[in-house]
Amino acid sequence: MHKSKAKYINELMDTENDHLKKLNEIVVQSLEQEKLLLQSLAEPKNEQLTLGQRLADRVARFGGSWKFITWFVAVLCIWIVINLLLVGRSRFDPYPFILLNLLLSCLAAIQAPVIMMSQNRQEEKDRKRNENDYVVNLKAEIEIRTLHQKIDLLIQEQFKKLIESQAEQIKLLQTIIREEKKKTNGNGDKPVI
Repeated sequence: MHKSKAKYINELMDTENDHLKKLNEIVVQSLEQEKLLLQSLAEPKNEQLTLGQRLADRVARFGGSWKFITWFVAVLCIWIVINLLLVGRSRFDPYPFILLNLLLSCLAAIQAPVIMMSQNRQEEKDRKRNENDYVVNLKAEIEIRTLHQKIDLLIQEQFKKLIESQAEQIKLLQTIIREEKKKTNGNGDKPVI
């Protein structure tokens, strides 16, 4: 009986070693996938902007602010008031304010492409951020899948151990029953339960 117990314990230890090897394989695979994802996330953090890009960002930031609108309305009002109050030939832009319209058109013609350049750069940043978010979500999905694999492996191993321990218990019960039968057959008395 001692040899069978030793054999059972050795088999149990071998099963435990196989279980640990499988878990290690899952962890190594997960780490490799994580490393690949982190490499794809790596991007240069110190982006060097050209003079035009910095200027476009400043113009877009100022052109889309309340400060710009306030200054713009103030300059327009001052322009109109001055040209309405000046008399005769001293007016530099009389009533239909043709010069003012020309300046506003030029401002719009210059400001619009500069703001679009800044928006294009922002769109590129947003695209990169979305790609990074996708990679992070993918990493989380891989981690969840790895956890599922680990749990499935643990459940399978526990089920195997349960079946093995039940088989061992059945063997012990059969041995006990045989010994009781031998005792009852030899004495002629019924065993007390």
